[in-house]
Amino acid sequence: MEKILNILIQEFKVKEEHAKNTIKLIDEGNTIPFIARYRKEVTGAMDDVTLRNFNDKLTYLRNLESKKEDVIRLIGEQDKLTKELEEKILKANTLQEVEDLYAPYKKKKSTRATKAKEKGLKALALDILNKEIDIFKEALKYIDEEKEVSTKEDAINGASDIIAEMISDDAKIKKYIREDGYKYGNISSKKNSDEESVYEMYYEFLEGINKIKPHKILAINRGEKEGFLKVKIEFDDDKYIEFIKKNYILNFMNEKVIEFMNESIKDSYKRLIYPSVERQIRTNLTEIAHERAILIFSKNLKQLLMQPPVFDKRVLGFDPAYRTGCKLAIVDEYGKFLYQNTIYPTAPQNKVVESKEIIKSIIDEYNIDIIAIGNGTASRESEEFIANTLKEIKKDVKYVIINEAGASVYSASKIANEEYPDINVSIRGAISIAKRLQDPLSELVKIDPKSIGVGQYQHDVNQKRLEEVLTGVIEDSVNSVGVDLNTASAVLMSNIAGINSGIAKNIVSHREENGVFNSRKELLKVKRLGKKAFEQCAGFMRINNPKDFLDSTAVHPESYKSVNRLIDLLDYKKEDIINKNIQDIDKKIADYGLNNIINELEIGEYTLKDIINELKKPARDPREDNSMVVFRSDVLKIEDIKVDMILPGTVRNIVDFGAFVDIGIKNDALLHKSQMSNTFVKDPMDIVSVGDIINVKVIDIDLKRGRISISLKGVK
Repeated sequence: MEKILNILIQEFKVKEEHAKNTIKLIDEGNTIPFIARYRKEVTGAMDDVTLRNFNDKLTYLRNLESKKEDVIRLIGEQDKLTKELEEKILKANTLQEVEDLYAPYKKKKSTRATKAKEKGLKALALDILNKEIDIFKEALKYIDEEKEVSTKEDAINGASDIIAEMISDDAKIKKYIREDGYKYGNISSKKNSDEESVYEMYYEFLEGINKIKPHKILAINRGEKEGFLKVKIEFDDDKYIEFIKKNYILNFMNEKVIEFMNESIKDSYKRLIYPSVERQIRTNLTEIAHERAILIFSKNLKQLLMQPPVFDKRVLGFDPAYRTGCKLAIVDEYGKFLYQNTIYPTAPQNKVVESKEIIKSIIDEYNIDIIAIGNGTASRESEEFIANTLKEIKKDVKYVIINEAGASVYSASKIANEEYPDINVSIRGAISIAKRLQDPLSELVKIDPKSIGVGQYQHDVNQKRLEEVLTGVIEDSVNSVGVDLNTASAVLMSNIAGINSGIAKNIVSHREENGVFNSRKELLKVKRLGKKAFEQCAGFMRINNPKDFLDSTAVHPESYKSVNRLIDLLDYKKEDIINKNIQDIDKKIADYGLNNIINELEIGEYTLKDIINELKKPARDPREDNSMVVFRSDVLKIEDIKVDMILPGTVRNIVDFGAFVDIGIKNDALLHKSQMSNTFVKDPMDIVSVGDIINVKVIDIDLKRGRISISLKGVK
């Protein structure tokens, strides 16, 4: 445990007490959102992302220690554990190092070496390595027809196989080649098919292992899997063979033995060591690429979930299509479904005039404020139709393009069926598009995050790890915003700390049977919601117009007494807080002294500062800090765009090499990372985030392929 603690302290640059406290909180079953928000004093204010990384590392290190114990036990059971070997195992810093040390003692499947050992040739192999012998004369002693060793050559070949495997099991050899290979080796790919493919740039590809970008690894892996590429790790083979020789060819060996050892070493390297190390390096590169792709996906998803809601607007959801028609759904200011229809303004029907009349009619009848258009098939044709229709009416109605990824998945889901049992599946998609504009977070949590296309190669990565990380992103997002206890769906509440889907459904059932919650304490009456769950969830559950105004804030019930004492201390009344008549709160705190307040209330500094911020802006929505969506009234065609034009755009997706930006044409424009700044950009996420509204300059137009390249350079 001491070793684990020290590693965590060094890696996360935290104090020993904070690391110990965090481990204790995790082991006690506290959730990451709860620890991040309400236990800042004991963790040193680690945020949710850091805490999840801390937990991942803690889990890895504990698995590593468990693996060491297993390996020591297994080798000990063979009576082969030495003090030196045990120390090497205990000092190992990675699972790979432990595996390397265990390799010679691990029970193997049938190999050339195991077969040779069965023929009694291990003693010969050991004599060759450790004694000064006449190899051919010694081999004669091992001829045994019953063991299928008919000649001295059979014996020598068998001994060679045993030595080759012994060398390949040498942890020191493997470690050196693997580490040196990372520094100086290359990964290459060549064309492996006469068929055309999207992998043309990798047909004659060579790059250093220590330089190659994660997205290239994923592309190469996919090209190989689909049969278009042949991939190989390239080493300086002679260098590594010479390294092995220095370790295994000894001074006492005669010329014949040296010749024999040279062949055994070459065989060991080419047949066993190289394939093994190549596999390990490619696996490691892939794991790194997976983690990078998952990180990009998670950050993009966080930005998408945290887009500001659009309150108090009636929205017409418009789900574009061709043959089957465009689906319409209207929701009121509170997200209540009001109307549905299908129109056919696009090919092949092209009923533009008839469709326009329907749109104009429902805008007038339902007093529509905004039209939300899905960005899927026929999106741009639908956008042009809507833009032209809006020009023909007097009411100021805007439209916005909504990322509809996953809408079809939601439409056919159990959740959608429970929400809209009497509504056609196709119309549910239009409802989802409308509600994504009103409250992106509440709507997107209903969809499997893997179906939301804001990543790269997400289908190629470790799906279990992807799901684990994205679930964490959703939990952190929902808890950072909080939920209205009296209106939130069971799906939304199931992401709150301490609440699973079963308890969330019980909360909704309790609400339906007993009426609205008037206080957080009433949660304790919900079936299966005990004191521990209440502790975890209470601060994230909000009530509008509660008996105690603190129930509408992010202040945890455990701090209510401290808040009330603080209010008295600063000579305020609760009505002052509710009516926001506390403009002089900073002056009062300064006059009294922050440390004096901390001592008076016996409360931590982080908790006090959070309480003060909450009193200044009760139940502040963190999504307010993010960019709003771009509302439009007109549409652009690629033919309308000229080089050097400055256009507004919305960042739709970020990948390793740049970002894709919606500038109002059919396809998103590419903002390559080289065009993001006049200085080197290592990570596009350092410059932009999904949902950002940015002004960009057009630098290249490819009309044939419908592609636009844009830049941030020189744009204000």
